[in-house]
Amino acid sequence: MAHKKGQGATRNGRDSRAQYRGIKVYGGQKVRAGNILVRQVGSSFHAGRNVGVGKDYTLWAKQDGVVRFERIGKKRTCISVYPDTEASAA
Repeated sequence: MAHKKGQGATRNGRDSRAQYRGIKVYGGQKVRAGNILVRQVGSSFHAGRNVGVGKDYTLWAKQDGVVRFERIGKKRTCISVYPDTEASAA
């Protein structure tokens, strides 16, 4: 009898948890305060008005309203949340 297990099963069996990153809410959609807008690595999207940043760069809504994606300069994209009255007027 062999004294060691077969090498197939003992070296396998590890896997990392899924990160579920990406944009969770798109422009024009309504959000409630605390809703997650984007999960990201680094600051691909920057926080605009009424948007908070978590320690893992997660962007979340600070108040109820409508999401809007905006440009800052040529390269940077920021995400803002505006109350319903401001979003319809703009």
